[in-house]
Amino acid sequence: MSGGTDSKPWLLVSDVDDTLTGDRAALERLWAVVRRHPDRLRLALNSSRPAASVDATLAREFPADFAPDAIITGMGTEIRIGGAWLADWAARFEHWPSEAVFALVTGMGFAPHPAEFLTAGKLSFAVPDPEARARVLEALAAAGLPVRAVFSGESDLDLLAPGAGKDAAARFLAERLGIPAGRMVVAGDSGNDLALFDVGSRAIAVGNARRELIEAMPPGKSYRARAPHAAGVLEGLIALGILPG
Repeated sequence: MSGGTDSKPWLLVSDVDDTLTGDRAALERLWAVVRRHPDRLRLALNSSRPAASVDATLAREFPADFAPDAIITGMGTEIRIGGAWLADWAARFEHWPSEAVFALVTGMGFAPHPAEFLTAGKLSFAVPDPEARARVLEALAAAGLPVRAVFSGESDLDLLAPGAGKDAAARFLAERLGIPAGRMVVAGDSGNDLALFDVGSRAIAVGNARRELIEAMPPGKSYRARAPHAAGVLEGLIALGILPG
């Protein structure tokens, strides 16, 4: 698998938690390499957590000069480019009936994640097993409440406004930046990155990736790194020919 020698830049869209974080020294090495090749690679973060939570992580765990080209947060419900919010993206979710969705799921006895992890287009709950998840989705459908559901980890159920998602936001961002879909490489570690793997033309699973991602990631375009965390992202970028070794 090779990234080719085309002069157009690639867009790296990477998950944050346990993909870039987890090894500060490796993250600093990755950032140093990315900075040296601004014409070959642009960088966007893509986190399931909302902006304020991600910003706190950036301030605490990332290099002081870290400056990605864009940040997608709230599992694809929030996008910033160069620090400026894309209001036309957020406007797509203004009329989603989040309060009704929240009331129905909590009324079934399932605990929401803390308010700091919710957005206008994303609600998250602890739902312990697939059978319970199915009951939640059936109840939402019966009530006529539209959602896009993402299940990951042991019990995380994210309910998104239709049209939201890590994948949809990544596509929108690439178009806004003028980068062809065939020049997008993605990186992640868990099941909620699967949609992102589907939309990327290349994909990197870091060495510490969960089985839920490894077993379902699309063949042919996915690279499974040996190194964990940011070191695995850098390993993948080099192995795919996107950055020089």
